[in-house]
Amino acid sequence: MQFPRLVRLLSGVGIAAALLVAVFVTRDRWMTAFSSTESDSHLADAPPPAEQPKVLKLSPQARKNLELIAKPAKPQTYWRTIQVPGEIVDRPGRSDRGVTSPAVGVVSAVHAFPGDTVRPGERLVTLKVFSEYLQNTQKELFSSNKEIQLIQEELSRLGPLVDKNAIPRTKIIELENQVRRQNALIQSHRQDLLTRGLNPKQIDQVSNGQFVSAIDIVAPPQIDKQEHLVNIQQSTFLNGNDSDEGFAFEVQKLDAELGQQVQAGQLLVTLANHSALYLEGHAFKRESPFLEKAAQSGWKISVEFSEDEPQLWPELDQSFEIRYLSNSIDEESRTFDFYIPLANQSRAYEKGGDAFIVWRFRPGQRVRLHVPVQQLKDVFVLPSAAVVRVGPEAYVFQQNGDLFNRIPVQVIHEDRLNIVIANDGSITPGLYFAQSAAASLNRVLKAQAASGMRADVHVHADGTVHSSH
Repeated sequence: MQFPRLVRLLSGVGIAAALLVAVFVTRDRWMTAFSSTESDSHLADAPPPAEQPKVLKLSPQARKNLELIAKPAKPQTYWRTIQVPGEIVDRPGRSDRGVTSPAVGVVSAVHAFPGDTVRPGERLVTLKVFSEYLQNTQKELFSSNKEIQLIQEELSRLGPLVDKNAIPRTKIIELENQVRRQNALIQSHRQDLLTRGLNPKQIDQVSNGQFVSAIDIVAPPQIDKQEHLVNIQQSTFLNGNDSDEGFAFEVQKLDAELGQQVQAGQLLVTLANHSALYLEGHAFKRESPFLEKAAQSGWKISVEFSEDEPQLWPELDQSFEIRYLSNSIDEESRTFDFYIPLANQSRAYEKGGDAFIVWRFRPGQRVRLHVPVQQLKDVFVLPSAAVVRVGPEAYVFQQNGDLFNRIPVQVIHEDRLNIVIANDGSITPGLYFAQSAAASLNRVLKAQAASGMRADVHVHADGTVHSSH
């Protein structure tokens, strides 16, 4: 009885051991199946992955807060440029004029001071003349005039005698030749006195024996009436004609003091007229091919003026082209200069009966010069703030009522102000795109997506939900 029971016990232990071995051997299979079933169960319970947001909705108030403006996109031609720093400088021979003493003398009066406005012909300084040469010239002019009077009297006395054959006619011819010689001397002396600062009225006085001991130094005329400042826009002092009547100087520096003795040719007053200036650019040698090409082709240069308030001045209606490039390099900065003509603007005000000029552009003012180097055709140009970058992606926002669609685009060029986008079909011409606040729009889009609210759907009155269209 005990033997069969032992056999059954041993058989049960063997079966259990075999099952354990089988489980151990096949553990990879049943554990994989179990984990797969568990994963499928978790995936079935987990929500579907969130779709990347592409549309956001903004209220009219939000658009006003962002100062958001949308404009239609239009393919156009864009010039790729390089930016070169520069400044406004005086134009040599045009902006500043030095007035010198025509003779040796002492400054007896000063009529114009720094900041004053003077027109051509107005008095600057009065000199008491001590020049021996000037005094001798006046004496020679007076003597020549008196000599002519004496010769004329002699001709009047001898003329009737020649008619009566009392004296030979050669005597009359000799006297007439003397008159011609004296007239030539008078003309020479008058011209000499004009160059010494005397006016025609004073010269006539000298001819009558009233010698001049003091001369007025006056403001000079325009340099070149035919070419000077043709395109200048001045509201008060320049009237657009080519006469001296509408032209004015500003006294920039007074180099003479009252009672000072001055020599012939000594600088007395420095006058300025900033109506014709230069934009001086500072470029490196590696940029010279671009500048040379722009100068040869006559390409227009775009200029940014620092510290300028264009809303307070008339529109600057002029184009900027490179006039010439310097052929020397600065030893310290290792740059070379190039020059662009600038026609200035001004206005005037009166104080205490005196008139003063205020110029829009002034020497020393900084500028940025955008020199064209390459033409890009059939592209879209948007302001820099109209594009947002997320890693390698670049996006713009198309407006559709209250909705803004985020659209990926390809950027082919960008600078400080503009971004150039390829016309590859991502942007449809004629549709409206945001011109600014792209970074803010992208943040709002992410915030709306994080909140779970979809901006591209709306609910109808019957409870149905539809996508935006």
